[in-house]
This record gives sequence, structure tokens and C-alpha cells, in this order.
Amino acid sequence: MLPNSLKQTRLTVAGLRIHCMIAGRSGPPLILLHGGGVDSAKLSWGASIGPLSAVHQVFAPDLPGYGQSDKPDVAYTMDYYVDFLHHLLPVLHLEKVRIIGLSLGGGIALGFALRFPEKVEKLVLVSPYGIMEKYPYHKLSYLYVHTPINELSYWFLRRSRKWVRQSLLSGAFHNPQRLSQELIDEVYQAMQYPDAGKAFASFQRSEFQWNGVQTNFTDQIHKIAAPTLIINGSEDNLVTADAAQNATKQIKHAKIHILSECAHWSQREKPKEFNHVVLNFLDG
Repeated sequence: MLPNSLKQTRLTVAGLRIHCMIAGRSGPPLILLHGGGVDSAKLSWGASIGPLSAVHQVFAPDLPGYGQSDKPDVAYTMDYYVDFLHHLLPVLHLEKVRIIGLSLGGGIALGFALRFPEKVEKLVLVSPYGIMEKYPYHKLSYLYVHTPINELSYWFLRRSRKWVRQSLLSGAFHNPQRLSQELIDEVYQAMQYPDAGKAFASFQRSEFQWNGVQTNFTDQIHKIAAPTLIINGSEDNLVTADAAQNATKQIKHAKIHILSECAHWSQREKPKEFNHVVLNFLDG
């Protein structure tokens, strides 16, 4: 449930109109970065903005190419999104922030923390992209994202809530009983946006190479200076729990929490446990 203090605004960031949800009147500034696909700030963080904004000033933007933000005709790469975050902070009049990033957003948070360590106070990485050299069925994934099949999948998903449910259960959720019809409806509506999925398809084409991915922070992750919490679902078949464990070992001030019987969207599958763990870390 979204908090009563929530404001929705449009920001101009590097010439783009960016939709951003803002909540909380006091406390340290906290940036929430959503994931890929047809994600948005509301989809990823709808169950977390309320609890987090009780003790933080929360800023949750729709990334360029997603939700209600502009969708420019550009190559969506990791560098593009790290640059976007760098441009966003002065627009919000922020110098140093806490960041929570999910999946693609976790990769952006990692890249930003490595490039601008002085701007990051604390870091929460939720099933973050960028901590694996290859992904499950990597060569098959390469062929998938470099053919029209990728875009065609969005065509099918926007025509049936049944297909949306099956898609979410194939990677985002582990337990079907925790997947509400309300969330299925929200994802189905997100599918109806013009150019839904276009930004992520572009990102996937830039990232997936035959023998690995373009963004792999494993040889740099030891340089992360900010206290870091990594959260992963035990059943995540996209970013594995083993990869999260290995990344945690390489970061000097890092902790890990594995949410049992959760997949890639652990923050929506077990929101109470997720929010409790995150708040304990941020306030600790």
C-alpha cells in the first residue's frame, strides 16, 4: 500500500521527462531503482515505499524507457543508466544517498558506487545484475535476445493475463500463492504502455555476448567502500544465491540475507521480511 505522503512528480533529467515517486518528510535520502522488463518504480517498490519512507526521504524514479518516463530512441546500456543516476542526484538536490537497486537497478547501483564512491552512503543490492559472468542457459539466452522472438514475447504477454501470470511464475515468483491477482493486473497494465519492453530489449542486446555478458563487476566489486547488504531469493533462477554469496565475500563491509522460497522478486514475494531486513540494515 502506498503511503499518504506519496507525491508523484515529473523531473527534467538530462533533457528527459522522468516520472518520480517521492515519499517521507525526514530522514536520510534513499533512492530506489527498479528492474528491467516492463518494470517501474510502483511495480518493484509498491510494497516497500511506505515502510521505508517512515524513516527516509524516498525517491523512486521510473528509469528512462520505463513506466511513465520518456522513452528516447537510444541504446540503453549500463553506462547510459549510471550516467542517468549521476544526473538525477543534482536535480533532487542530493549529494550523498543510500541506494536500493533490484536486478537491473542493482547493476546500476553497483556501477554508480564504483564510479562515484563518495556519493553512496549505504547500498542494498537485490538480486543484482552484474555479479555473474554468464547467466543460466547463456547461449540460448543470447540467441533469444538477438532475434525477433524477444520482442514477440511482449506481443503475446500484453494480450493475456494468463500469460503474464505464467511469465511471473517462471522467474519473478516462486510460490504461486503469493502472487496476487492485483499484481498480475498491474503488470498486465504495464504491458500496455507504448514501447513496453523496448528499453530492456535494447539493454539485453548490448549486454548478452556469445561467451558472457558485457557488464561483469566481479573483478571490481572488492572496491565497494559503502556498507552493503545483498538480498537474494533462494530459488532465484536468474541471479543465483551462490553468485550473491560470492559477491558478498568480496565486499569488505557486506552482509547477505537469503529469503527462503523466493525467486527474483523477493521484495514482492515476501515484502514484510524484506522491509524488516532492509530497515534493520539501513538503521544499524
